[in-house]
Amino acid sequence: MINTLKENVEIILPENGLEQKLKQTEDENRKLIIKLGFDPTAPDLHLGHAVVLKKLKQFQDLGHQIIIIVGSFTARIGDPTGKNKARKPLSEEEVQHNAETYINQLSKVIDVEKTKIVFNSEWLDALNFSEVIQLMSKVTVAQLMHRNDFNKRFTENSPIAMHELVYPILQGFDSVKIECDIEMGGTDQLFNCTMGRQLQETHQISPQIVMCMPLLKGLDGKEKMSKSLNNIIGLTDEPNEMFGKTMSIPDALIDEFIDLTTDFSNAEKQNLKSRISDGENPMNIKKIIAKNIISQYHNEESAELAEQFFSNQFQNKNFEEKVFEPISIESLFPNQSKISLIELCHHLKNTDSKSFTRRLIENGGIQINNVKMTDPTAEIELLKQTKIKIGKRDFFELV
Repeated sequence: MINTLKENVEIILPENGLEQKLKQTEDENRKLIIKLGFDPTAPDLHLGHAVVLKKLKQFQDLGHQIIIIVGSFTARIGDPTGKNKARKPLSEEEVQHNAETYINQLSKVIDVEKTKIVFNSEWLDALNFSEVIQLMSKVTVAQLMHRNDFNKRFTENSPIAMHELVYPILQGFDSVKIECDIEMGGTDQLFNCTMGRQLQETHQISPQIVMCMPLLKGLDGKEKMSKSLNNIIGLTDEPNEMFGKTMSIPDALIDEFIDLTTDFSNAEKQNLKSRISDGENPMNIKKIIAKNIISQYHNEESAELAEQFFSNQFQNKNFEEKVFEPISIESLFPNQSKISLIELCHHLKNTDSKSFTRRLIENGGIQINNVKMTDPTAEIELLKQTKIKIGKRDFFELV
């Protein structure tokens, strides 16, 4: 059991903490309280989030108590992003909408019925200013400056707002309020999670241990999976989209995806890695990974159909035989006869930013009627049966 719980975990602090906590709760005849906090800054979960959620599910299957803390207060003040500036604060309406979407998506991995979901505005809104000052007095500036991005920004004379320094303290106070045994997160949350340990000790509570999971790289193979970087596979993506995105990952990411995104046994994972090292075509292994991912978040039948769609759509070289999504000219472009290429593409796929779309066009990623287009300002006539290919996976036909 202990080996399963430690599998794929990158950091456990302290090193023997898990064994100690299991022993402590056994002696006290109770279950572990395991915390995962998130600020509902964007309403979509992806495979990177699932790395932590699947570890939570292992604890949940053993009967331990999972507590999801929705940062309904902290999202309204804006947290440090680790990218030299604070994240934009959200309104109460945005927080509520995103939180509801998050909670619905959690059910794709964990049993929400057995999960306790709380909002940290419940206790943080109740603090008066004197209590806030008392809480801040338990942490020194020197301790806060150990956080890498704070230290870097201070050294570079980049601004650090006071509320950013307070944010880790508030996250740590969440652990005090629920008397957490284990806090989980990605490795980028290590500092904030250790703050919880410190504040629990100052409140005479047995300090939580910290378990940090590795950060899954995104489709670019470089940065961590993040919606802002447009490099994600979403938990609610349609099966065909999941399959196509998985097939697009760089070969260097295959082992990481085998370990962090599939639910194969250890023996099956090792077998797949061996097949790669023995020289098998990486595309074969990516197909196996893609089908496994779809089976987890949809079902096996959807996985089979997505593989068939991919083979027909992307391994068939004939442009005319692709499956094109019909788009009504009258509905999307009323009273228009022409439109610039960049506006056309942005209307058809508005999940991409205009700057991303412009780069895609200039790099030859757009075809109109099987002709590559590289000028974003080119005027396109809105005619029936015009066929548009955007990137590698999106095909549209004007009707």
